[in-house]
Amino acid sequence: MEQQQETADLPGGSPTLIDVEQAEAAIVEHYPRLVRLAYLVLPPGMGRTRRVLAAHGLAQRALPRGRANGAGAQTAGADTGPGLPGQRGAEGAAADAGYAFVRLRVLRGALRAARRRRRPMGPALPRVWGLRLSPSPGGSDELALDKALSELSGPGRAAYALRGLERLGDREAREVLKAAGVADPRGALAEADTVEDPAGSRDGTLLESPEFDPCALQARPTDLMRRRQHARAALAAAAALVVCGTLLGLPGEGWGPSGAAAPPYARNPSSERALDPAELTRAAPEAWRTATRADFSTWPARGDRTGDTPLLRRALAVWARPGRSVRVSATPGTQSGPPSGPPQLLYAGEVDQVAVVLLYDGLRVVRYAEAGDGDGGAVALDFARADAADAASSTGLVVTRADGNVRYLAAPWVRHPSVRDLVRPGEAARPLRLTADGVTDPVRAGGADLVGGAGRAPECESWTALRLGSRLVTDLGEIVPARLTYGAPGGRGGGPRDVAGAPARAAWAHTACRLPLLHSRGVRTVNAWRFAAQRLPEGGGSAEWVCTRAETWRGAGGRVLAQFQPPTTDPAAPAAVVANAGDSPACGPREPRVLAGALWKSRAGRWYLLAAGSSQVTSVAARGDVRGTAVGRILTLPAREGDQARLSGRLAGGGRVTALR
Repeated sequence: MEQQQETADLPGGSPTLIDVEQAEAAIVEHYPRLVRLAYLVLPPGMGRTRRVLAAHGLAQRALPRGRANGAGAQTAGADTGPGLPGQRGAEGAAADAGYAFVRLRVLRGALRAARRRRRPMGPALPRVWGLRLSPSPGGSDELALDKALSELSGPGRAAYALRGLERLGDREAREVLKAAGVADPRGALAEADTVEDPAGSRDGTLLESPEFDPCALQARPTDLMRRRQHARAALAAAAALVVCGTLLGLPGEGWGPSGAAAPPYARNPSSERALDPAELTRAAPEAWRTATRADFSTWPARGDRTGDTPLLRRALAVWARPGRSVRVSATPGTQSGPPSGPPQLLYAGEVDQVAVVLLYDGLRVVRYAEAGDGDGGAVALDFARADAADAASSTGLVVTRADGNVRYLAAPWVRHPSVRDLVRPGEAARPLRLTADGVTDPVRAGGADLVGGAGRAPECESWTALRLGSRLVTDLGEIVPARLTYGAPGGRGGGPRDVAGAPARAAWAHTACRLPLLHSRGVRTVNAWRFAAQRLPEGGGSAEWVCTRAETWRGAGGRVLAQFQPPTTDPAAPAAVVANAGDSPACGPREPRVLAGALWKSRAGRWYLLAAGSSQVTSVAARGDVRGTAVGRILTLPAREGDQARLSGRLAGGGRVTALR
């Protein structure tokens, strides 16, 4: 049998035919990349499970349907256009043409879905019942990139993916975008240029990480109890519709309008009581003055809309049943389910044209925000863990974020807040105005001015911290700001204390620009501690070793950074991170000791292995490319560039400690 075939010009200039078999071979060979491309371009508002399934559907539907006499062919030019670039690294014009053909069909389908927004993908969308499918979660860099891509249009995401994933140049990307039906390819590329690499990222692109891989999935069940309730409720609803369908349109009582909340499927008296605005608990205005422990539970209800029952009802209903249009976020280790009883109202008011409600259930702080007057505008629901909060960790909450600025709700005992730039330790703190409801003026978010292009480390020009009472806090992307402290864990000093005094401010000036490494990790406190000073060889001056430890609200998942600061005249010069460890007890109350090392180059061009330990270390040994020992907690040995060494130390009590990695 003969195939019906047409010709098209490819980059090489020779006519090439694209038949069904060739397109199928391209899909099979490059299926993971095609699915990843579709996943990146599809609108993030679809939800991760639906987005994964839609990406697979688009890749599978890229196979052309045209057949004649049992076989088929497609013209490459019909879908790819003459001279369109294929995947970088494909071998041969035929391979290039086949891949370019199916890639363009995938791209067109994803862009059509982005234009449809909330309309369904069509009957060919795969279905998976009873499972939630999502790619493996990434780190803070992947989350930051995903958030940045969600703010682009469909063509902008397509342009970014063609550059970063397909590695096409601007001219080639414009050709593909034009062939895919993008009206303004240059504008799409310009929009993609606005995406900055996340702070702390060392990669040129994060698009090939598991976070954006729809072929490596995690499968979790949906809510089993709720599915059973849904089935029963569906049967009951069908019977009710047949018997008295007209009654469904009559107004009901109890729940009232809930805006972006999903429809309730079952009534539970205790749950309805927990979500009744009249049942919200409110602390007495002066409760914090006489309470045994000052925490969020002693905050009075503040704001100009604490009596707005419809707003409070919407906030509670969305908390219980967030609809598909609601953007939900939760710090790591924080449950996002409904409250077990009536929560406490902390704040309800309008700030920067956004209605905000802050609630507290003893374990979590929940922030509900809606744009406009509750008429279907954008809705966000954020969860933050806050169990075991005390006066030191409940000094403020984030109310709004806009254009790199943050407004906080200060604790009722805070009277005169101020703002300090951590990288300028010599500058005095600036006073910050509070409204009568305890909301601050806009404060520049910590690290909002970090700048840096692809392949370059970000330049840290400032890092804003907020002083609330005696506590210094900073925004790390969550509702509850992280408290900053300084001092050795345990020991005679009594542990870390508030950042005060020249040594503490100097240490934080060199450390502040490393805080992006801790962004969106559920961090409760960050402590910096200068554990050693070391005289450098060849008259190089004195260097400092600093350990920075982040503690999370959930206990686990903290991070420890060891930093080396050579002599410098710049008080804001960032220290070099020589170790970055997760879930390590080092440098904390359980193990208040640390050992770290680094290679250092003198002005004369000679290399040395430097190592330093905390005061508990009595000797240090090096094994590997560099070998040697030193009595005491300081080690200096000649080395060569690129040498590797294993460091260990002996403790005063006879134990041993290994170097932080």
